[in-house]
Amino acid sequence: MLKIQKKQGVSQEFDALLRILSVVVALIAAGIVMAFLGYNPIELYQKMIKGALGTDFNRAATVRKCIPLLTMSLGVSIAFKMKFWNIGAEGQFYMGAFGATLVWMLCPDLPIYVMLPLMALAAIVSGGLFALIPAILKHKLGTSETLVTLMLNYIAIKWITYLSLGPWKDPGEGGQAKIYAFTENARLPEVFGVHIGWIVALILVVAVYILMRFSKFGFEIAVLGENPDTARYAGMNVTKTLIIAVLLSGGICGLAGMLQATGSEGRLGDNISAGLGFTAIITAWLAKLSAPMILVSSFLFAVLLQGGSSLGALTNIPASVAETIQGIILFFVLASEFFTNYKIVFKRKEAKK
Repeated sequence: MLKIQKKQGVSQEFDALLRILSVVVALIAAGIVMAFLGYNPIELYQKMIKGALGTDFNRAATVRKCIPLLTMSLGVSIAFKMKFWNIGAEGQFYMGAFGATLVWMLCPDLPIYVMLPLMALAAIVSGGLFALIPAILKHKLGTSETLVTLMLNYIAIKWITYLSLGPWKDPGEGGQAKIYAFTENARLPEVFGVHIGWIVALILVVAVYILMRFSKFGFEIAVLGENPDTARYAGMNVTKTLIIAVLLSGGICGLAGMLQATGSEGRLGDNISAGLGFTAIITAWLAKLSAPMILVSSFLFAVLLQGGSSLGALTNIPASVAETIQGIILFFVLASEFFTNYKIVFKRKEAKK
């Protein structure tokens, strides 16, 4: 008979090796699938890498995709470390972009050195408060934060759609459902051909790493995630830790919305995320919630996404190929998670006497 047993004392080296191996096997498996569909997998991967890193323009586009993905991955990693399953990065992203746009709509003539910090602050507050809704419902009513955060994503997107069709619709767009474009004082300046959001994202990597690895608050988050009863027994204020951590998680995701709207897009819209909030869950989990590894996994996924989107321009291969590869990688990463924590033991069934 088969029996599943939990492993004890799994080393970090083995865990990292298994995850790397799972990605390699996933790419091989994806290549086999592509071969069955009639594509040359080696040529396909070469074209994807070229489409993501082959020219200065492509490299800049890859970095622009990486910025919101990296930022949201860092945000959800804080909540995940506490085992608060924040699946609402997408909604918090849009509410952050909404908060930033609201500041610009109310005070359009502020100088850039005042405008951008105020927009960033409004984005952090908006995203954080939006994330706080499922936290309060979970704490007071015992609801599932997974379902609530997931449903709030669609509420946020529909809210932005309503604004683009009604109150904030730009009449100068020829009837198209678009919100007013930002003026120059509300646009992020560029450094090395990419808006300065990449600098903000790198600063966040260092800040989140220090917070989670070396601070008392990061230790409390980790303890709360392992065992809430232990946290209470140790004298920790569980409610306070939960609220601050969720506010921080949602706030960082909201900041990602501001960076995307004021950096890459130049305006608020209901499609500026392109689903990166859901991809951020994959990259954070693939990196084992480690900030430095989140930087690596986010960049690699940005290469995959940009390379996939460029396939249509370079060949007749649909861009959805990248989404297929992404799904296969997720499947193998989840499988590696099982084999990291559990083992299958074969036991003979004892004969009845």
